[in-house]
Amino acid sequence: MNSDAKSTIEAGKAILGIEFGSTRIKAVLIDRENKPIAQGSYSWENQLVDGLWTYSIEDIWKGLQDCYADLRADVRKQYDTEIETLAAIGISAMMHGYMAFNDKEEILVPFRTWRNTNTGMAAAALSEAFVFNIPLRWSISHLYQAILNDEPHVNDITYLTTLAGYVHWQLTGRKVLGIGDASGMLPIDQKTGNYSATMVEKFENLIAPKKFSWHLTDILPEVLLAGENAGFLTPEGAKKLDISGHLKAGVPLCPPEGDAGTGMVATNAVKQRTGNVSAGTSSFSMIVLEKELSKPYEMIDMVTTPDGSPVAMVHCNNCTSDLNAWVNLFKEYQELLGIPVDMNEVFGKLYNHALEGDTDCGGLISYNYISGEPVTGLAEGRPLFVRSANDKFNLSNFMRAHLYASVGVLKIGNDILFNEEKVKVDRITGHGGLFKTKGVGQRILAAALNSPISVMETAGEGGAWGIALLGSYLANNDGKLSLADYLDKCVFAGNTGVEISPTPEDVMGFNAYIENYKKGLPIEEAAVRFKK
Repeated sequence: MNSDAKSTIEAGKAILGIEFGSTRIKAVLIDRENKPIAQGSYSWENQLVDGLWTYSIEDIWKGLQDCYADLRADVRKQYDTEIETLAAIGISAMMHGYMAFNDKEEILVPFRTWRNTNTGMAAAALSEAFVFNIPLRWSISHLYQAILNDEPHVNDITYLTTLAGYVHWQLTGRKVLGIGDASGMLPIDQKTGNYSATMVEKFENLIAPKKFSWHLTDILPEVLLAGENAGFLTPEGAKKLDISGHLKAGVPLCPPEGDAGTGMVATNAVKQRTGNVSAGTSSFSMIVLEKELSKPYEMIDMVTTPDGSPVAMVHCNNCTSDLNAWVNLFKEYQELLGIPVDMNEVFGKLYNHALEGDTDCGGLISYNYISGEPVTGLAEGRPLFVRSANDKFNLSNFMRAHLYASVGVLKIGNDILFNEEKVKVDRITGHGGLFKTKGVGQRILAAALNSPISVMETAGEGGAWGIALLGSYLANNDGKLSLADYLDKCVFAGNTGVEISPTPEDVMGFNAYIENYKKGLPIEEAAVRFKK
């Protein structure tokens, strides 16, 4: 037993981070050195209800409570003690989406997640009006689409927030949001650190004829920077989080953040000229800019770090889901032969074998579109594997094509940043499921972005650890250091992870693959038009 960890927990000095991911809710408890000492998790899945992706309010609370109970069980098992109080708590979740509430705190329509692509008309109209790329998944797109659809609930809105903002509100009573998550609701003005007043005014003018009972700034969360106090756990909040009743009220909370912000923190990528790539169910890259881009691009979203620096984000709805589905076929085949299955071994063998394939995948192409992909203009997805009779169809090329596909759309977006905007980056760090098999996902991503990629030992800790670190920044920094300096000095202490640089052959091969991929997009478009 780690007696230091036990005494940290019993003294109420541990810090809790909880992140709602798309397939898992994860809790991480960290000590005074910012190292994980216990964790809990809960698996969940989104539901397609009336054509929209959602998670029910009941699932959100069951997930949170079961995840926390799992953490408690881990603490009891490891340290034979209970969590009674904490130094800080942080809540993080998938960004964007639409959670609208009335004055009785009732949700007006089921939570609409980032995954929905029904907001095309609204996003296009707002992008034109704002002269700023407004993505389909942003909260303002969801709100305006509901207005364009004449949905009756809109007049009753008294609060509009994200998933992280909702959970934080219920735990503290505070209607606030970290600037990174807020920048995925409505554009942020870099000078004021608040929602863009120009865009708020333009939106108000657009909707003025509707004569709603609210103004936009009245229904949005207050924007906070990393390190600012975002309220305290209320007695009701404590009961909602820990149904066993052990956790006491009064714990301070840091501003709730989106998964993009916590990914930046967990990879020490909040400084200018750093970046990170998160690759799991979906993927996104975040490059912290020295200056704003020369013009808006439909493929690139402008958001911020948790302390307010401009970030160019390329977000892809699809990453490893289709790849995992193919790997599961090999698992079924192994079971059919009566061979015991170790999924880590299956992934390891197939991923490493992919590196033996041709650098251009022998002409094979994969489209991993389980759902729509806004970057390539697809409103719906149809997973496709494409080859001609003359292509080199073997297992290594097959696996390599699917690995390339998992970051193919990411490459298309980042090519704009590096080739057209000449953005400079000193370090890109990878994290997420794609990097679990050592060296493989890293090498593929290095080839895609033509940039060295680092992976840290802590990469597997992910966003729950990232939001715990933001809790630590609130509890332990006392306003002395900037967030970037706090991470450098107090968390990572010079650790930049293991770096892999791209080889010229891999870069050339990926470029050839992506040209084929772009030429073949009409095949994917035709598949989407075909309704089964």
